[in-house]
Amino acid sequence: MQQRRLRLKNAIADLQGMRGMGTELVTVIIPPDKQISDVRGQLSQELGQAQNIKSKSTKKHVTDAIESAISTLNRYGNAGEHGIALFVGHVIVGNNKTRLMNIVVDDPPEQIQSFRYRCDSTFEISQLEEMLIDKTSYGLFVIDRGECAYGIASGRRIHCQEEMRSNIMGKHRQGGQSAQRFERLIEEAAHKFFKKSTELACEYWLQYLDDIQGIIIGGPGATKDYVVRHGYFHHEIAKKIREPYFDVGYSNESGLRELVQRAGSLMDRIALDGEREIVDRFLMELNGSAPKATYGEILIRQALDAGAVDTLLLSEDLKKIRNIYTCNLCSHEWTKTENPGASPSSCPSCEASSDRVSMKKNSSILLIDELTLLAAHTSAKVTLISGDSEEGQTLLTAFGGLGAILRYSWS
Repeated sequence: MQQRRLRLKNAIADLQGMRGMGTELVTVIIPPDKQISDVRGQLSQELGQAQNIKSKSTKKHVTDAIESAISTLNRYGNAGEHGIALFVGHVIVGNNKTRLMNIVVDDPPEQIQSFRYRCDSTFEISQLEEMLIDKTSYGLFVIDRGECAYGIASGRRIHCQEEMRSNIMGKHRQGGQSAQRFERLIEEAAHKFFKKSTELACEYWLQYLDDIQGIIIGGPGATKDYVVRHGYFHHEIAKKIREPYFDVGYSNESGLRELVQRAGSLMDRIALDGEREIVDRFLMELNGSAPKATYGEILIRQALDAGAVDTLLLSEDLKKIRNIYTCNLCSHEWTKTENPGASPSSCPSCEASSDRVSMKKNSSILLIDELTLLAAHTSAKVTLISGDSEEGQTLLTAFGGLGAILRYSWS
């Protein structure tokens, strides 16, 4: 899943910058329940309609794009489990020149929801962009002595599960012993309200506990601190309560929305905490007297082959690819890790010049994908590390974006 999200993120970054001359870029988005044969039929009809375009240049470009799309879809029997997104057309590359681009996303991280066909000067990528919205969940709880509300925030969605009112009595005019009795009754009612509201909230959150990254607490007064401090929350939920607690104006659904607005920086920090912990663990193991960590492509490959890797750390900003080259003179074949767009080097066997070297067709694979496949052979865990934290930048700059925590000390 992590790799599919990263591939989609990189594809979207490329697509966002692409422009066509007029409405010449073709987007075809196919959900899994749509028949490929039906889509090919529709594209064939669009190909016929394209013959009516008056501009010869636009007609040729649109025709080329649709024909390329049909040819691509001929390789697929169905749209797969999550669907297919196809982006094809003559993209401006500078100096009024264009190049026919054909980009296929056939392994999106989530299911495509609806069919889309469009010709425009840009590609239609909104459905794919929604897949990259952070779906990390946070429990939300706001409370004062009068009311409370709880729910979950996930991605752009805030769900208020329930609002509750306490019916706790306010000020009273009783004196003497009656005053003490009323105070005791008020405190008992408050205790019952705090207990009931936290129990219901915890019961709701526990079913999503694995997905909840933290519980965020808010309210207009000191009640929120009192409820946390006096242990009203289930012990598993209490472990996920994050500080600070936030002052908000209301303890209802509006309060939940204000809580999310105020806690934005805390949510960002929580999202990065997991990455920081794993990178810190890698650095600690690396500096141990008997290191249980290693880095660098060659050593990591050796550790993977030996089954020594427990957790493989890969930077999301690692763009390198693996290509297979063949020498046209001596037929020597070798694999090389390099940056995208790098020129072939001379043959390492006979030293033939680079113009006598050819890349093996369809051999390119992202280094991240190849190492992930190798890790799967020994059930090693794979964690992608973003560059948004200092630790993530350290992994990228100091260790080349590659690190491994080992199952045992290994050399």
